[in-house]
Amino acid sequence: MSYHSGNQLVDPTLIFEKTQLREGMHVADFGCGKTGHIVFPASVVVGSQGIVYAVDILKDVLVSIQKRANLEALVNIHTIWSNLEYVGKTAIPSDSLDLVFIVNTLSQAENRHGILEEAKRLLKSKGRIVVVDWHKKGLSFSPDDNRFVNFDDMKDWARMNGFGVQDEFTVGPYHHAIVLYRNL
Repeated sequence: MSYHSGNQLVDPTLIFEKTQLREGMHVADFGCGKTGHIVFPASVVVGSQGIVYAVDILKDVLVSIQKRANLEALVNIHTIWSNLEYVGKTAIPSDSLDLVFIVNTLSQAENRHGILEEAKRLLKSKGRIVVVDWHKKGLSFSPDDNRFVNFDDMKDWARMNGFGVQDEFTVGPYHHAIVLYRNL
């Protein structure tokens, strides 16, 4: 069976290089989506000693991810149902993650800061959040213009919550990324 990777819009390899994803890390993909375009390649990178939490609010998405993980014998992928906009509701231990990926999720959210707060709750000291979202407006396949993420707002949130901006870069022709590093 072949799977659509989603890599045509967002290349996970570039994101992994910029975020220093490596073997043994415990990571989460917030709003993982049906393709698992971050989940599956991250599973390979973190290896058998690492964990990848595939988190989504849509249960059918999680069923698809789990089926594929089972077919490919990827036992380090764990699916978690959660409404990420509510802090404390994601069944992952606090202070346990090295990295949280938030890819094309904030542009769909009503409570963006709630999602960032939930990521903060789950991160270890010195952990990182990577936000990747649309930056090119007016496309037929992008979100409405009023749904775009304000990356300056992400920087303000970071400063007020003990994070620094580790890196900022473009990810293909339509997306922008920011890596927030937890200073605590």
